[in-house]
Amino acid sequence: MTTGNVFEDLGFDASESADLALRTYLMAEIRKFIQTNNLTQIKAARFFGVTQPKISNIMNGMVERMSSDYLVGLLAKTGGKLQVSFKQPSKTTAIERLCTS
Repeated sequence: MTTGNVFEDLGFDASESADLALRTYLMAEIRKFIQTNNLTQIKAARFFGVTQPKISNIMNGMVERMSSDYLVGLLAKTGGKLQVSFKQPSKTTAIERLCTS
């Protein structure tokens, strides 16, 4: 059975798995931008104002080397619009978690 978050399924705690999932999502959006615009890593580095190795880390999914703040900053440079949502847990689910901790 899966929780819907691969990082939680791998054993990371809820906080860390949420952070990893967020960074993975942000990196995927940056990769999509680079690929859609047919940018080489060097051209992408110039566009974002970073080094080519940073772009390589993004393209290769090196999530542990990037902070969410850093990735949001890069996405802001694209001119796109970042939308954030959060689904509140049901009261029952929240209470069950407290009681089983």
